[in-house]
Amino acid sequence: MRPEYDFSGGVRGKYAADFRKGTNVVVLEPEIAKFFSDSAAVNDALRALVEIAKRSNKPKRRQKAS
Repeated sequence: MRPEYDFSGGVRGKYAADFRKGTNVVVLEPEIAKFFSDSAAVNDALRALVEIAKRSNKPKRRQKAS
């Protein structure tokens, strides 16, 4: 390591517990990423899409024969 690197104020394992819970990194293509300001916006959009998908996958009611 270079002498100018100073880790004296660092905390060992600061994010270890979060990492153990699981991480999921998704890289968006630039033309998609420009529509989202942050990860919360991406999550909101995906939640909305999941709800739409749930509604469209519900079985259709069969019509009674006349």
